[in-house]
Amino acid sequence: MLWTIFLLLNGLLALVILYSSRSRQKNEPPLDKGFIPWLGHALEFGKDAAKFLTRMKQKHGDIFTVRVCGRYITVLLDPNSYDAVLDDKVSLDFSRYAQVLMQRIFSLRLPNHNPDTERAWMEQHFQGPSLARLSSTMHLHLQTLLRDEERSCSPADWRQDGLFSLCYSLLFRAGYLTLFGADNSNDVTALATVYKEFRTFDGLLAKLARSTLKQEEKRTASLSQERLWELLSPAWLSRGKGSESSSWQQSYLRHLQTEGVETEMQRRAMLLQLWATQGNAGPAAFWLLSFLLTHPEAMRAVRKEIRGLRLQEDGSLQRHPLDTLEHHSTPVFDSVLSETLRLTAAALITREVVQDKTLCLASGQAYHLRQGDRVCMFPFLSPQMDPQIHHDPQTFQYDRFLNVDGTEKKKFYKGGERLKYYTMPWGAGNNMCVGRHFAVSGIKQFVFMVLSRLDLELCDPTAIVPPVNPGRYGFGMLQPDGDLEVRYRLKTLQ
Repeated sequence: MLWTIFLLLNGLLALVILYSSRSRQKNEPPLDKGFIPWLGHALEFGKDAAKFLTRMKQKHGDIFTVRVCGRYITVLLDPNSYDAVLDDKVSLDFSRYAQVLMQRIFSLRLPNHNPDTERAWMEQHFQGPSLARLSSTMHLHLQTLLRDEERSCSPADWRQDGLFSLCYSLLFRAGYLTLFGADNSNDVTALATVYKEFRTFDGLLAKLARSTLKQEEKRTASLSQERLWELLSPAWLSRGKGSESSSWQQSYLRHLQTEGVETEMQRRAMLLQLWATQGNAGPAAFWLLSFLLTHPEAMRAVRKEIRGLRLQEDGSLQRHPLDTLEHHSTPVFDSVLSETLRLTAAALITREVVQDKTLCLASGQAYHLRQGDRVCMFPFLSPQMDPQIHHDPQTFQYDRFLNVDGTEKKKFYKGGERLKYYTMPWGAGNNMCVGRHFAVSGIKQFVFMVLSRLDLELCDPTAIVPPVNPGRYGFGMLQPDGDLEVRYRLKTLQ
């Protein structure tokens, strides 16, 4: 027995030595393994990726390699060099790590998954005439949901709610009905159930991705997944008759069948698409309205732009909001949205190194990347929060993306050199978010409707925008740690 324990301990020690023995070789980025064998910097990285990577950048510069749970990740934070990663389809692979995350988060296995084929399908449905139809359907659902809110309001009565809860609920439900809902959209109970289960699942998503769930959280996540698979199954969705929303879901189902995806995985893939299409718009709208409510000058500028649109239409924006937004430019709102996304969009862009690679940076330096490692870019830190690119980057400036003449500002510089990437909320290159135009359209419709139809104000005039939940870094839009209490009522017609 003692001999067995001795052998096990020796084996464990050998593994620790094996995983701790890596050293920096010639022409490799600075290596920071951390003090904990095998685990390395995993705890600090997962707790607050932005804080950790900022510390590493201050210590090592724009490129470095860290150890996380036995894996070595090279982090690149020079936006002028991002194309060296984004353009390489030979030495660097996008799909392998994506498959890992699909398995961890959604219990989804797509062995024959072809990212190019899926992207082509997405482009077919989120661009051109299909985008216009989806945006129109989204608009109708937003109108209906806001009308329901208005029925419980009056010009004399205020309602109180958390702004995050309000934005997430309305935009999720409208987006769900647009892409996944059937014609029985009046089934309020079913809609509320989907939203409740989704919020439960979404609250555990980051821990699912990092495999750090506690035992009780594992049970909760598993139950939530199973319920959502049931609610999102094609049989449940196809009760109603054909509509634009139904055809989107049915077309995606046909795409999966064409790819040879088995029935159970088809159900699970629906949850992946639900999160991908509905997990970011609500939080984005929350941050945008939070910044407007806590920055009166920005709110005045946006309201002025809305009034201008109504005058151009010679009528009420409430009657034709979608047509108005599509046919007239909204540079102030667009700048506010860009600034909001700069401050709160924080996805990690990751590639697997499938063969040894020499990474050439814009500075002329070249670094060797080892096969089996990962390379990662974090645009939230650079360019979005880089003080050499954006003055006072921690501060919300509604006109940061406006020129003096009121047109969109597109020229930003670092070290005297104009940047291709000065903000990257949607990613970049061939993997840029296909649904970004649909997302922007929905956010824009929602914000303009709310500001046109409702009086919206802070319950506490001195309240500030809540801090971010640091555990959400790396997973698209950040979410707040807490909420911002607001009150609203039906706007008095003038």
